[in-house]
Amino acid sequence: MNNRDLMEVLAGEILEEEMRLTLTQLSRACEVRNEWLLELVREGVIEPEETAAREWIFAGASLRRARVALRLQRDLGVNLCGAALALQLMDELETLRARLEAVERHD
Repeated sequence: MNNRDLMEVLAGEILEEEMRLTLTQLSRACEVRNEWLLELVREGVIEPEETAAREWIFAGASLRRARVALRLQRDLGVNLCGAALALQLMDELETLRARLEAVERHD
């Protein structure tokens, strides 16, 4: 990966963190029905924020998580519970890697 590719990845991650989407926008971005996203909420894969208007708003990270769950289902035939477990394990792996990096920096 060259520097330009790396900068595009980093810019994408920063935008994702700041992005906020309604249920409809998230549905369009993932090209899925709202009902499928509601299943992700029930499984704890994504978590909405409620606004004063009682409309759910999702952080940009929910877009990434929903797309990963969708790929796991479509490409690997993983059911929704399995996708939720896989995402949880990926989160734990990311946390452990960050801890390891912190320890290595202090050595």
